[in-house]
Order: sequence, then structure tokens, then C-alpha cells
Amino acid sequence: MSILFLQFLVDVIFLTLVVMHLTKKNFVAVVAFGVQSFVLALLFFSSFLETGNASILLMVLFTFVIKVVLAPMFFFRLIRKNNLSFSVNTYLNMPITLILIAVLTFMAHSNKFLPLTHIVPEHQVLLSLTLSSIFIALFLIVNRKEALSQILSILSLENSIVVFIIFAGLEQSPNLQIGILFNIFVWIMIATVFVSMIYKHFRSHDVTTMKNLTD
Repeated sequence: MSILFLQFLVDVIFLTLVVMHLTKKNFVAVVAFGVQSFVLALLFFSSFLETGNASILLMVLFTFVIKVVLAPMFFFRLIRKNNLSFSVNTYLNMPITLILIAVLTFMAHSNKFLPLTHIVPEHQVLLSLTLSSIFIALFLIVNRKEALSQILSILSLENSIVVFIIFAGLEQSPNLQIGILFNIFVWIMIATVFVSMIYKHFRSHDVTTMKNLTD
């Protein structure tokens, strides 16, 4: 794939994270995560086209089935079951959130992180943008008050880290990646069950209402 198309794919991942920050609807956040995961599957497919390694094709298949199909399906079911159409508030208001996203993006493109984003010089723009996505995903984890949003944030952080690894040339063996995907799938199932139990007990997914878990 051309560098411009790869940059377009990384731009899409970056924008899905911005959407996840801005949206107040859980449905939109899950769709954004699905799109983000689909882009990750495309990047793996790009690696398969370059190497012809059949194991990478398996990674494409596992990523698509687990992250693009099954995970959103679990989350949509959770939303319908518990009437979670709208997410709870964030810790910071919208203007401050946007300012911090801009600051984090600027930081990732600054000279301070040049040793990290210059690992593969021809991918410097891609790595800087992916590093921005990692920072924004971390910010999403701490800024959201809702358990479901935090789960999506953690999965988005994992997606961003995997993309960074791809462009930095630090790819692990396909078998290890497939093992990680299996662990993520098990974690998603456990997390959705756990979130359902939290809702049954607290009648809310707002983590700020769970300060006293003995109640």
C-alpha cells in the first residue's frame, strides 16, 4: 500500500478516537471502535500482501472476527439489555477535552518524542500520528466516567499500540498476536459480564457512584 493510503488509515484511527471523546451515545462509540478495528485488520492485510505469510492472514481473520464482529456484537447486546443508549458525563467538559486532545497531538509531534517516532524514518509521520492516538486513548480512559466507555478505551489503546508496533517494525510473531487476540476475546466476555453485574448492583455504570463497593 502507498504511504498516503497508510496515512489515511492512521488518520481514520485518530479520528475514531476523537469521535469516542466527543460522542454522548454508546452506540456511536462502539461503531467507532468497530471502524478502528477494521482499519487494523486492513493494516495486517497489508503486511500479508507484502510478506505472503499465511500466519498473518490468520491474524487478519482473527482480528476481523473478534474485534470487528464479536466485540461490537457483545457491546450492542449490553447496550440494549441495560438501556445504555447514552453514556454518562466525562470528568472534563468538551472545550477543555478538545484543548487537551490538541495538546497531546502537538506533544506527539514534538522533538521530545523524535527518538521514538524516528525509529523508521520513512514512517515518522505515521508513528507521530499513532503516538497521538496512544496518548488520546490513554486520556479517554481517565476522562470517561462510564465502565463501558472505559472498556472501549482500553481496547482502543491496544489497537493504537499494535499499529505503532507495525510501523515501528517491531512486529511480534503472528502466533503470539493470535494468542493475544484470544486473550482479548476472553477479556471482552468477562468484562461484559462484569459490567452487567455492576449495573444490576448499582443501577448505573458511572464509576464515580462506586466509591464504596461494600454498599
